[in-house]
Amino acid sequence: MQKDRPLSLSKFWHGGDYNPEQWLETPHILEEDVRLMHLAQVNQVTVGVFSWASLQPDEEVFEFDWLDQIMDRMYDHHIDVILATPSGARPAWLAERYPEVLRVGPDGQRNFYGERHNHCFTSPEYRRLTQRINYRLAERYAQHPALKLWHISNEFSGECYCPLCQEAFRDWLRRRYGDLESLNRAWWTRFWSHTYQSWSQIAPPSPRGTGSLNGLSLDWKRFVTDQTVDFILSERKPLTLLTPNLPVTTNFMGTIPGLNYWKLAQVLDVISWDSYPRWHSEGSETDLACSVAFSHDLNRSLKQGQPFLLMESTPSMTNWQAVSKLKRPGMHLLSSLQAVAHGSDSVQYFQWRKSRGGSEKFHGAVVDHVGNEHTRVFADVRDTGSALKELSRIAGSRIHSEVAVIYDWENRWAIEGAYGPRREGRDYLPTCEAHYRAFWRLGTSVDVIDSEQDLSAYRVVVAPMLYMVRTGVDKRLEQFVEQGGTLILTYWSGIVDDSDLCFLGGVPGPLRRLTGILVEEIDALTDTDVNALVPVMPNHLGLLGSYALRTFCERIHPETATVLGHYGSDFYAKEPVLTVNSYGRGSVYYMAARAEQRFLDDFYCGLSRELHLERALDTPPPEGLSLSVRTHDETQWLFAMNFSIEPRIVDIGQNPQVELISGLEAKGAVTLEPFGVAVFERPLAH
Repeated sequence: MQKDRPLSLSKFWHGGDYNPEQWLETPHILEEDVRLMHLAQVNQVTVGVFSWASLQPDEEVFEFDWLDQIMDRMYDHHIDVILATPSGARPAWLAERYPEVLRVGPDGQRNFYGERHNHCFTSPEYRRLTQRINYRLAERYAQHPALKLWHISNEFSGECYCPLCQEAFRDWLRRRYGDLESLNRAWWTRFWSHTYQSWSQIAPPSPRGTGSLNGLSLDWKRFVTDQTVDFILSERKPLTLLTPNLPVTTNFMGTIPGLNYWKLAQVLDVISWDSYPRWHSEGSETDLACSVAFSHDLNRSLKQGQPFLLMESTPSMTNWQAVSKLKRPGMHLLSSLQAVAHGSDSVQYFQWRKSRGGSEKFHGAVVDHVGNEHTRVFADVRDTGSALKELSRIAGSRIHSEVAVIYDWENRWAIEGAYGPRREGRDYLPTCEAHYRAFWRLGTSVDVIDSEQDLSAYRVVVAPMLYMVRTGVDKRLEQFVEQGGTLILTYWSGIVDDSDLCFLGGVPGPLRRLTGILVEEIDALTDTDVNALVPVMPNHLGLLGSYALRTFCERIHPETATVLGHYGSDFYAKEPVLTVNSYGRGSVYYMAARAEQRFLDDFYCGLSRELHLERALDTPPPEGLSLSVRTHDETQWLFAMNFSIEPRIVDIGQNPQVELISGLEAKGAVTLEPFGVAVFERPLAH
C-alpha cells in the first residue's frame, strides 16, 4: 500500500468547481471571473472535472492552450488550483471508436453514449485512454506553481455487467476462494440447487438471473468496490510517476451505499466529499444537521482524523432535489462552518458560475446568470470567505474523540440483502445516526469508523446492528473490552459471517461471551406496534420511567450479564431487554430492542456521566445548539452552532474568550440568533 502524501494548508480553501471551458468564446467573462473571485474571497478553484472533449477533441489532437491561460491567470492572482482528471465524462469520439467503454446494465443491454459515469472500469481501452490524457496533463503541469492537488474523476459510482467485467469478477472470485468447492460452501449453493460446476457458470446478480444467493450479491458489491479502487490506481499511475509529491483525492458522496469508501480511502491521500443537505425541506433543521455532522465525522475518520475537504456544496440551492429551496439567511455560513467544525479544511462549491445550458443551468452558483456581485448569494459567499480568513489559524488542527460509532458498508449490504425479519424498516443507517445523535447533543466528539478499524484510541465503541461479524472483528472487540473499553451492542447482532452464513450455536454468535446473553428469537413489530422498556430501579445510569420500543424486540436469556431493564408488555413482558456484562476490565451493554431517541439520549447521558467522557462544555447545550472542538498544540477552538429557528444561549464560562469571526471578547452566557454561529478561542484544558 502506498504511503499517504497529506495536504498541508496554512489557510482554509474557499472556492470550488470552475468550468472555464464553457466560456472560451466570451473571454471578457473569464476576465470578470478573476475580479469576482477576489471580491468573494475565493483562493482556490477546481478545474477540468468534465473537460475531456475540450482538452482532447480527437484521439490525436490535444488542446491545452486554454487551460494554460487559466492556470497562469489563477497563479498570477494567488488562487490555488485543484486539477481534475476528466474521466468522469468521456468525449463522443471515444465512445464511438471504442464502444466497449460504455457500460452494460444488469439487463445485459449496453448503454448509448451520453450522460456521465457511463463507462466500464474494466475496459483496457478506457484505462489506456485515461492514462494517456492523465499523462499529458501531469507532463504539462507538473511544475506549475498553481497546482496543489490532483482530483481523480468525479463521484465514483455504478457498476458494469459487460463480458469484461463478468470475467474480471470470476478472476476476483478465483483469487478469493481458490476453488469452486470453497465458493459453493461459502455461498451455500445447495440452496435451490445453485451449485456451480465451473467458473464460467457464475454471473453477477441481476433481475434476469439470481438475487437469492446473498453470498454472491455481497461478493459482487465487494468486487465493484475493488474494481473501482483498481481503476483509481490505474488513473493515478501517471500522476504519481510525474508528480510524486502532489497528493491525490476524489470526491465521495457521504453514506452512499454502493461503494465501501474505506477501501477507496486507502489509495487516496486526501478525503473530500460533496454535501447537499435538504435544508428547510424535511423535518427539523436540528435532525438534518445531526445527519450531516455524521457524514462529516465519517469523512474525517476515513484518514484517522486527518482534515478533509468539503469539495462541493451549494451556496444557495440545488436543481435536482424534489423541492430545491433557498438557504435562509444565516444558513450558508452556518452550514459551511459546520463542515469546518467537524474537520474540514475547506468550503468549496458547485459551482462558481451558472452554466447557460445543460441539466445544471439552474443549479445554485456563486455567480448567477446576472453575472455580477449584487446578489444575496454572492454576499453570503463573500461573508463566508471573510469568516474563513479570520479562522485561518485553525486550518490543519485536529479533533480528539473518545467515542466511535461503527458504520460498516459491508454490514449494511448484508442487512439490506437479508430476507427478514422485516422487508422494510430495517434502517441500519438511521439507527447508527440515532446512537450518534445522543453524543452530538451532548457536545461529545465522535469518530465514525468501520468494524475493521483499530479501537485502541477509544473509550467507548457503539456498534449498532452488527449483523455481520467479519473474521477477526470479534477478537478485536474482545481485546478492546478486556483492556477497559465500553462496548454497546444492539439487537440483530452476531447473526452471520463474511459470507452471510448464519452462525451455529446461538445468537449473537461469536459475540456471545462478550455480551453474556443468548438470543432465542426476534419479534418484528408492525409500524403501529409499541412495547416499552422499563428500567430496573435504581440503576447506575439514572434511567427513569419507561421508554417506547418499536420495530425489533429480541427475547434474550442472560448468562453472565446483569439485567438493567425489562419489557413492559406482550407475552414477553418482564423478560430482559437491556443488560450489561463485565468482561475483563471493561463492560458490554446490550440493547435487545429498538428504543426511542429519548432512551438513547438518557442512556448515553448517564454513560457519559459515569465514564466522565469529554464534552465541548461541562453543561450539555440546549436543543438545536451544536458544539464541536478543534485542537492544535495548546489551543482549542469551540464552535457553537445554532440550528434552531429560535435564539439559543450557550454558557462559555467566566474566562474571557475571543470570538474569532467578530473579533470581540466574550464570557458567560452568549446568545446565538437563529442559524447563528460563533467560534471561540481558548487555551487547551488539562
